[in-house]
Order: sequence, then C-alpha cells, then structure tokens
Amino acid sequence: MSTMNLQAILHIPKSNYAYPVSGLDFRVRLRAGRGDLDSVRLVIGNQYLWETREEFPMEKLGSDGLFDYYQYEYHCTDTRLGYYFLLKKGEEELIYTENGFLEPGSVDIDHDRIGFVHFQFPFINGIDVHKKPSWVNSAVFYQIFPERFCNGDPSLSPETVCQWGGKPDRMNFFGGDLPGVIQKLPYLSELGVNALYLTPIFEASTNHKYDTNDYTRIDPHFGDESTLVELVQKAHERGIRIMLDGVFNHCGFFFRQFQDVLKHGEKSPYRDWFHIKSFPVTLDPPNFDGFAIGPYMPKFNTENQEVMEYLLGAVAKWTRTGIDGWRLDVADEVDAHFWREFRKTVRGINPDAVIIGENWWNAEPWLRGDQFDGVMNYAVQRASVLYFAEDRIGPKKFEESLTENLVRYTDQANDCMLNLLDSHDTARFLNTCGGEAGRLKNAAVFQYTFVGMPCTYYGTEIGMTGGNDPDCRRTFDWEESHWNRELFEFYQKLMALRKGQKALQYGTVRFCSAGEVFAMERSCGEDTLVTVVNNTDGEQEFVLPGNRALDLLSGAGYTGEAGKIRLKLPAFSSVILKKETVQ
Repeated sequence: MSTMNLQAILHIPKSNYAYPVSGLDFRVRLRAGRGDLDSVRLVIGNQYLWETREEFPMEKLGSDGLFDYYQYEYHCTDTRLGYYFLLKKGEEELIYTENGFLEPGSVDIDHDRIGFVHFQFPFINGIDVHKKPSWVNSAVFYQIFPERFCNGDPSLSPETVCQWGGKPDRMNFFGGDLPGVIQKLPYLSELGVNALYLTPIFEASTNHKYDTNDYTRIDPHFGDESTLVELVQKAHERGIRIMLDGVFNHCGFFFRQFQDVLKHGEKSPYRDWFHIKSFPVTLDPPNFDGFAIGPYMPKFNTENQEVMEYLLGAVAKWTRTGIDGWRLDVADEVDAHFWREFRKTVRGINPDAVIIGENWWNAEPWLRGDQFDGVMNYAVQRASVLYFAEDRIGPKKFEESLTENLVRYTDQANDCMLNLLDSHDTARFLNTCGGEAGRLKNAAVFQYTFVGMPCTYYGTEIGMTGGNDPDCRRTFDWEESHWNRELFEFYQKLMALRKGQKALQYGTVRFCSAGEVFAMERSCGEDTLVTVVNNTDGEQEFVLPGNRALDLLSGAGYTGEAGKIRLKLPAFSSVILKKETVQ
C-alpha cells in the first residue's frame, strides 16, 4: 500500500492546472498533500513522437492549509502534448496518469495504450489563449463614485442637492458629476493614478446609478455624451485610462421597457425581456425576478435576442468613445453566452480593453479567456481585512489564503485581478482598522506589491473613513488642511514604485514569512524585491538572505553579515527591499 496521500493529488487538463500562456508556452500544475511529497517531476513531449519526451523537475509554488502546489512552464516546439507526473516520497515512486497511479515498470509506457494513458493537451489553438490587455501589469487603478467625488458643474445638480460634506444616506444627492472628475485630473496625476474605475454613469434614479433607466444616455446630472468624450480624451492626455461600470444583470424600475410590461402585461412586446413568472405583474409580493430582494431592479432575460442586441448596442456605443474597459456588476448571475458575445463586442472595437467581473466567490469558470480578464478580488480583500485590520489570522494563514487564491486561476487572470482594500460596497479599510493608519499603510504596501492591479477607493489616500454602505460613500473632502498628508505622500510613493519596478509588475511570487512577520518576494530577471511587514504592536526581527538591500520606501540601506541581513521592524511598519548585488 502506498504511503503517499493519493486522495490529495490532483491534476485537471485544460483548466487552471494546465493552460497555455502563449502559442508555445504551456504551464502545468499539480496539487499534493501538504508536506507529503519529496519531489514531483513532469514528463512531457509530443504525444505522436512519444519517445522524444523529456523529464523536468517541478517547482513548489507554495502551500495552503491542506495542500502543496507544484508548477512547471514548458516551452513547446510542437503543441500536441502528452504528459504524466513522477511522484517521489522517500524510497517510494509512483507514476500519476489520466487513468490513475502506476508503479514504475508495471506497464510499457511506450507501447501499452490500454494500461497506460497519459494526460494530454491536444493542441494549443491561438484563439483559445487568454490574451490579457498589454497594460494591466503596470496599471494603478483609482475607484471613483462620481456622485460623491467632485461637483464640477452645479447647474447639473438635482434640485434636492444637499450641502457637500453632509451625511450620506441611501437616497440623497450631493451633486458630484463628470465635470468634477475632469477638473480633478491634475490631482489624480499628482497622486500617481494611471487608470480610473467609475461606478455607473448612465441615466438612473438613484445616487449610485446601479438601477439604469436608459443605457444609451449619460445621466443628465453627470453630463452628457460629450462630457464623457472630453473626460476620456483629457484623461488619455495624462496617461490615465478609463473603465466604466456596466449593469447588465438588471435594470432600474423606471426602465421604459419594464414600465411597458407593468402597463400592458402579456400584450407588451417586452414581456420576455424579464423573468416574469405570471401575469399581471405584481409588486407586493413581486412575481418576477430582480436583483437581490425586492421589486425595484428587475432582472434581465439576457437569453432573449432583443435584450442582448439592445444591451450590446449600448456597450458598443460607449466603447467607441475610447474607454479602456468595463467592470461588470453582478456578473456571476448573467449567462455565459451573453458574456462571450459581450467580449467579442468590446474586443472587436478595442482589442486592448480590460473586462473585470464583480464576483465575490471563486470565479474560475469565467476567467478562461472567453469571458472576463479578471474580477474584483474580494477573496484577497477579505483576507487582508482578517490579517491587517482585525488580527484574526497571522502571517502564515494569510500566506496560505493568498496561495489558495493564486492557484485558483491562470497567471493571465491573476495579472488582471482588481485588488482592493475597500469599495462602495464595504466599510472603508481605515474604519475597519479602528483608525490606525499604520495598519492601512501595511495593507497598502502588500496591495501595491502583490500580483494584480491595485485599486484605491477615492479618499483612502487622504484618510477618509466611513462604515458600511451608505456611510462609505461620503463626499470627498477637498479641504487640504483636513487631509492626512503623510498618508497621501505614502500612497504617492507606492503608486510610483508600482509603475517603476518591473519586479512588481511581472515578477514571480514567493512567500517567505517567518514568525510574526509577513514577507513576499517578487523576482523578475536580475531584480528581486522583498516586501516585509510587521503588523504587530511590538518590534519584530526578520532575517533576509543577502549582503545588501535598499528600502524603496524610506531610502534606508541595509548591509548583511555572512550573507544575512537582520532587520528590526518597528510596530506596524513595512519595508520594500530591493536586493543589491555586491560587486
């Protein structure tokens, strides 16, 4: 009987465990029980020229609470691939194949096609390779809730507008608009932003605009189509990209076609645009599907051809204004066929546009290159709250959670994740930290050095606080004397580093935490950067292999002895160390 934990071993062809990263580069992963195997080797080659196969050692990517993960990137000369794994534990060796586990020598691997069935990847078709936008690795996003960012044109404001700085509730308006975003582009450039994510800007009844009434029109309290074009053009002049928010799962209660169904019932030409269970339509209780609970955001039947044509027509119109991508609300509730057609529409107009879904859970089925590029990374956001803000997990548990999330997806998808600490749907991170800016700074250091696109929620950089929705949607405080200037300058440094360091954009990831200190290494070519975080209320020591390093945040230099650099980290502090080669 094998001493290996065979139940833990997993490989799935044509998935996040086996996928092409280019036309000739193929990435292979294997899962095994934590600490169970001594080594894993990949045997791979052209399945039609099987005798030419080669053997390669797989690298251990990392571990979560239960499993170890191994990976190897194979450069192909022919993409008709067959492969299997050689597993070793102590003196025991096993072969892992499509039809299970075999002992070496128990079958004729070259000729027995019944007793031995290797894994296969039949052919790398170029159209199936997930092609991420060219710019995502250097993207520094900033999320703006337009109604609360800046009132640039008071003539656009609703009659019931409240005084800027007042307490937000679910119904009130403060007059923020697109001219306000245009006016503050110099501020965003000064901060270091190079991409904006705007929550919905299309005509709707509420302040948040997630209840769209007309997908073909900019909300008149925000401006008009020419205002959006001006914003895109002026942002692009500053090297800032624009990502809009699309709400295609549901519409607003006052959406014209839904009002027609309310009025005409079964006789309405739009009766099949929605998920209506019976006629006449009733609101209390609702006899149709809507977003979450209640009748005020009716759910679209996106399988209906007319619905798809209407929505994708609007998508095409706004994509042609020059925007650089879409964030998609409640994306996991819309059918996959719609999203595939959506991707064709958007990429047909702008081949370099990014597509980000809102999915708070495991999103792997949507991230295979035919629907979204990435999602809002709420899994990592939750882990960040648990570790940095609430002390509910330690560095190792945080590390395990990150590893689990990285292995869920292909590397192309991981590069396109929108990494956030807070948003319009969560309490502000500083609020969750109890106002401790040191915890926020530690979390931001991690966020800006991790894989994926960092995204800062408006006002976080100046120390804005707020509880859950609607309190997290306060107006931006433009009185600079109220700002946490030190925090602002800290974010400037992080954004500059993200845009300037190739290791933070393209580097491999290796976790190397020890004791109470979280540490993460990013390497790209000859450049190696190490993020080291002390998220405790006392001084911590961390030993880093090397002879010399420079902290890119403070400019402080460190010299090692006998190949070891001993760091003493004050309470709630971080460093981003660039290892230097001693000549």
